[in-house]
Amino acid sequence: MATVSALVYYPVKGFAGIALDEAEVTGTGLLDDRLLMVVSADDGVFLSQRTHPAMAAVRPAPIPGGLRLAAGGTDVEIEITPDGPRRAVSLFGRWFGEGVDQGERAAEWCSGVLGAAVRLVRVTPEHDRDGWGLHPGKVGFGDAHALLLTSESSLDSLNERIAATGADPVPMDRFRPNVVVTGWAEPHTEDRVRRLRVGGATLGYSTRAIRCAVPTVDQRTGVRSGPEPVRTLAAYRREPEFDNRVSFGAKLAVLVPGAVAVGDRVTVDEWG
Repeated sequence: MATVSALVYYPVKGFAGIALDEAEVTGTGLLDDRLLMVVSADDGVFLSQRTHPAMAAVRPAPIPGGLRLAAGGTDVEIEITPDGPRRAVSLFGRWFGEGVDQGERAAEWCSGVLGAAVRLVRVTPEHDRDGWGLHPGKVGFGDAHALLLTSESSLDSLNERIAATGADPVPMDRFRPNVVVTGWAEPHTEDRVRRLRVGGATLGYSTRAIRCAVPTVDQRTGVRSGPEPVRTLAAYRREPEFDNRVSFGAKLAVLVPGAVAVGDRVTVDEWG
């Protein structure tokens, strides 16, 4: 029987995640996932671990009405402002919208930690952005989809291949999943899922998760430590329809919101 073995949300896009025992799945993913985003102060383009791997080592923790951010022996507490002054922002040069600026205190601290002039912005109350794929769904500040699902069997298979090359295995956090499934005997079963139920939520498959350089970043230290796991994935997980890039995991849309918890059974209602 397949069950949920981990739930993780990422309050600030690119920063470390927070593990949960239970979570509310909203129309755009786990509650408060990618609620905030770091953008360039000059042009509003988002920052990610692709260019700023140190983001991985910034650790958020919820506090009443806001977040505590910590990195490198320094921290800051910020109040999250749901609405207020707006700033033009963009993702990948394909989505352009607005974010609610979170003020000078947050901007100064993030700029100091990342060594770049940045602003911290929140999803606007009226944010409405479409995903894409078999089930497009809606998405907040995530790359393009509501949820990323991986399985322990897929990671085990990958690590067996990595070990065969003499390299060290990688932990699941390299892939920054929201939902991890245990109990699927076959690696990459998530590729074939088309519609599934977990807890009170129903999720629909959008597309395979195409990977960039982020999985080469050590999520504890914020230091790029490649070439694994991308090197090994390139030997057996290339996707011709995506310019021969590699994949690991599945991107999902939320079809029916609801509560989920670690240990919940995962029931697949439709296979590809």
